[in-house]
Amino acid sequence: MSPSVPLQEMIRAIRSARTQCEERGVIQRECAAIRAQFRQADNGGRSHNLAKLLYVHMLGYPAHFGQMECVRMIASPRYSEKRVGYLGAMMLLDEKQDASLLITNSIKNDLAHSNQYVQSLALCTLACMGSAEMCRDLAPEIDRLLRASNSYIKKKAALCAVHIVRKVHELGELFAPAARSLLSEKNHGVLHGAVVLIIELCERNPETLERFRKTVPDLVQIMKGLVLSGYSPEHDVAGISDPFLQVRILRLLRILGRNNEGASDAMNDLLAQVATNTDSTKTVGNAVLYETVLTVLDIKSESGLRVLAVNILGRFLLNNDRNIRYIAMTSLQKIVGTDHNAVQRHRGTIVDCLKDQDASVKRRALELSLALVSASNIRSMMKELLLFLSSCPPELRAHAASGIFNAAERYAPSQRWHIDTMLHVLITAGGDVRDETVPNLIQLITNASELHCYTVHKLYRALLADISQQSLVQVACWCIGEYGDLLLRGDCQETEPVQVTEDDALDALETVLQSHMSSPATRGFALTATMKLSTRITDNVDRIRSIVSIYGSCIDVELQQRAVEYNALFKKYDHMRAAVLERMPVIEKNSPGHTNGESTGEATKDTPTAKLKQGELLLPPQQPANQVCDLLDLLGGSEETLQPSPAFGGTAPGPSVNTAGGDLLDLLGGLELTPLAPADPVPVYDKGGVTLTLSCEKQSDTGLTVTLTASNATDSDISSFTLQAAVPKSVQLHMKAPSGDSLPARGTAKVTQMVVLNNPNKVNLKMRVRVSYTRLGSAFQDTVQIDSFPGLDAAGR
Repeated sequence: MSPSVPLQEMIRAIRSARTQCEERGVIQRECAAIRAQFRQADNGGRSHNLAKLLYVHMLGYPAHFGQMECVRMIASPRYSEKRVGYLGAMMLLDEKQDASLLITNSIKNDLAHSNQYVQSLALCTLACMGSAEMCRDLAPEIDRLLRASNSYIKKKAALCAVHIVRKVHELGELFAPAARSLLSEKNHGVLHGAVVLIIELCERNPETLERFRKTVPDLVQIMKGLVLSGYSPEHDVAGISDPFLQVRILRLLRILGRNNEGASDAMNDLLAQVATNTDSTKTVGNAVLYETVLTVLDIKSESGLRVLAVNILGRFLLNNDRNIRYIAMTSLQKIVGTDHNAVQRHRGTIVDCLKDQDASVKRRALELSLALVSASNIRSMMKELLLFLSSCPPELRAHAASGIFNAAERYAPSQRWHIDTMLHVLITAGGDVRDETVPNLIQLITNASELHCYTVHKLYRALLADISQQSLVQVACWCIGEYGDLLLRGDCQETEPVQVTEDDALDALETVLQSHMSSPATRGFALTATMKLSTRITDNVDRIRSIVSIYGSCIDVELQQRAVEYNALFKKYDHMRAAVLERMPVIEKNSPGHTNGESTGEATKDTPTAKLKQGELLLPPQQPANQVCDLLDLLGGSEETLQPSPAFGGTAPGPSVNTAGGDLLDLLGGLELTPLAPADPVPVYDKGGVTLTLSCEKQSDTGLTVTLTASNATDSDISSFTLQAAVPKSVQLHMKAPSGDSLPARGTAKVTQMVVLNNPNKVNLKMRVRVSYTRLGSAFQDTVQIDSFPGLDAAGR
């Protein structure tokens, strides 16, 4: 290929290359020829060569050696060379390169050129790659062009001014008078540029916003002219007169009317007119309607107008375009808290969107459906949500289960319905529920004393049907251990009578113990349930003793410890076994970690426990040695209170009793000493309505559990909420799964994040937390430094 081949020939040669190596060869030869011609003083084909180099740049090959040629061609008096030079500058240069400073003077000269097309080239280049220094130098020239008589130049100058304002905020005041005068133009291009410029100015300066609120009547008149105008071939798009300008004006009206009743009243009639007269059968019309809806919902509009906006979104839900359905549900999600009744009218359509094939639409429909649940529709909505849970994608199952738990906790019509709903979720998606679900359900069951027989029969049947759902199996084992006597009695009136023998119950628990699907925690539940049955049955105690003794040499240390303790009860303290293994008392509803389905900001653990107060069950020093003292010496004579482990069915704290068995309710706990009570939460972050509190709980000499609790006091929901933490290198950090990723408005729910710290070197403890979230479509990120931790000493231990 010769150096003088036209651009079309070079493109044809590159496209005909069969391999990438052949393509590189063609480009390398051509680039070498272009370099050689660039070095020639009298080069007649400069624009021709630069055009070929720009094509090479578009293919991803290096073309930086053409930057200086761009600078020389911009300074050329010939329009053909100047045009290619400016194009090359926009593609090959940016504000970070020194070569861009060389064209500042050329741009300034061309802005004063007599040819409007040369002026246009300079305006486009400045708007594309102008640096802050260039913008400051050339801003007066742009302001002069905004007042020119040529509409073509004013349109370009307005868009260039937008770039300048974004680069140098303080220059906005320079363009405000000219932007105001541009609203009187008839040319739609100039009006569009003026509106975009005013939006930029109002968003960056509150004083400018107040000044431009006086232009609302003018904008209303322009918008009315567009809506009521007849057919105009120049501006018509699918039957809508200049929809691009309409959308821009609606966005500006939304900014001007926000939190201002006077401006909102001035545009109410216009918005109603646009909402009723715009054709919704075309995508163009839907775009205008959507901007109208956003404006209505964002300003202080009349109640009737807001209902009309919600109805428009309801029509969007019936559209065949999934994108339109998605944005409709996104908008409804933002207003469901303020216009709940209006959104409720479209509940059926929203529920139908749960069956959509698109994953994004399905997720939005789920979030909106959960927000629509109320006391009046809880049964019908829960029926639809449970049906969705049985067939929803795996990535939505955890979110759906959590939402169902929250709704059931808030609006449950009865305890039996509440228990049935939670059991249905565990049967359907037991592997996807949060860790706190098991203790929450156990707390619910203990409070429903009249349903103990019904619940244990239902859980026993569920256990026989499926042992793969770990959460379900844990609750079932716990209930069989606590209420095994009710299960064996078989006289439950609220369910089908099923005769269960002692062997049947033990077979079910032994199956769980031996299953490869059972986790260590689940085996712990089953082993403790088996032990508790020893006081609820009469004929199979020896079999229970045999099962327990097997796990005395288990590879799992926690399970082995439990088995050793249980064996000691059988051998040395059998006369006290009934008192130690008596039925758990009712768990108080305000116990930490036992709020059904909702995070309360309390410290929740992987295996939530009912903690005994330190020293609560300690014996008085003057008490004589007796059976109680002998039994307390079983695990090494420790004088510290031992903690029960409810993950293995341990006994919850109850009122102190004077019997030996009552004093030993903590026998089945682990060997860990009682941790110090967590200090009261202290606020560490409060900005933009988002509050973050911190509480600490010391687990050991070097171990610390930090609980971060976030809440949202604003009127808008927060999504994609995440917390990230960093500590000194010598400190080990482990972040547990958060309780959620969304913060509803006005603090109706909170998000809890647990952070486990291990400080073996006992260095001064510090932690930096990054807060990230999305609100009203905008992403926010902030960082907070935490230097002190409540309840700890100055050494950071």
